[in-house]
Amino acid sequence: MNRFSFEHLQSLYDYDSKLSLDLEDVIIEKENDIALHDIEFNSPKGGRVTAFLVTPVEEGKNAGIVFGHWGYGTRTEFLPEAKLYAKAGAVSILVDYPWVRPSPWRKALSYQPDEDRRIFFQAVVDLRRSIDFLCTLESVDVNRIAYVGHSHGAQWGAILAAIDRRIKTAVLIGGVPAQADIYLESDDPDIVRFRNSMPKENLEKYLETTEVVDAIHYIGNVAPTPILFQFAKYERYFGEKSMRRYFEAASEPKSVKWYSTGHELNDIQTLLDRADWLQRHVGIRPIDFANCLQRRLH
Repeated sequence: MNRFSFEHLQSLYDYDSKLSLDLEDVIIEKENDIALHDIEFNSPKGGRVTAFLVTPVEEGKNAGIVFGHWGYGTRTEFLPEAKLYAKAGAVSILVDYPWVRPSPWRKALSYQPDEDRRIFFQAVVDLRRSIDFLCTLESVDVNRIAYVGHSHGAQWGAILAAIDRRIKTAVLIGGVPAQADIYLESDDPDIVRFRNSMPKENLEKYLETTEVVDAIHYIGNVAPTPILFQFAKYERYFGEKSMRRYFEAASEPKSVKWYSTGHELNDIQTLLDRADWLQRHVGIRPIDFANCLQRRLH
């Protein structure tokens, strides 16, 4: 049973949606049919959000996609994929989390539980703010907005899908139901080394304080939003039991796929399955992957 009330959980991500974006927008690449924008806008939690915006050049209403990168990544993680989706009729925004933004807006994670929890809250609020931004664009159909997130991004995706009904579908890649599944159970050498280096009571305090952002507390409340889970058979940070617990806790409708790969989920089939899912749920056009590959090779 969820020990947090859903009303309380929702309130943690409240923000002033009327705050001016104060947008800065510079086109840094332009191909025949897509444009790559380097953008910044105000965060309701302080500082500036740095992001990429990938847009089709053609006019018309498009699906919108919000991308959430993995914890050690940046907004660049899904950039090639977002360019493919632009060719299929989607406008994508790829946001940097607070701890990977440039100075002076970077807020580094420190394993100080209260401070890190505030930063995690900001990461989610800034993703909600990116939805606000997409909704200001005439080129975006506000009824066709999707979320795609990997690892930490899958954690934020569970939260977003539960608290923000503007998300019409979500793809959660390599996600975990609770941070304790990594920090207390993982046999990855770097995680083991970290676990052994921190006094037990400090680690327990950290996990207790940040538990409120664990995906398991949200994923049961996403209905009627359809969710696709993508998991790695050879995941190095957490076990199959955790992944199955995450999927089982989710409300319907939901689907799960497993791939013979590691945490990076870099099997080409994961991309094909995401594109198919987004085509069915937010109406992007089919992507001719064979033609795209042929063009890259030449």
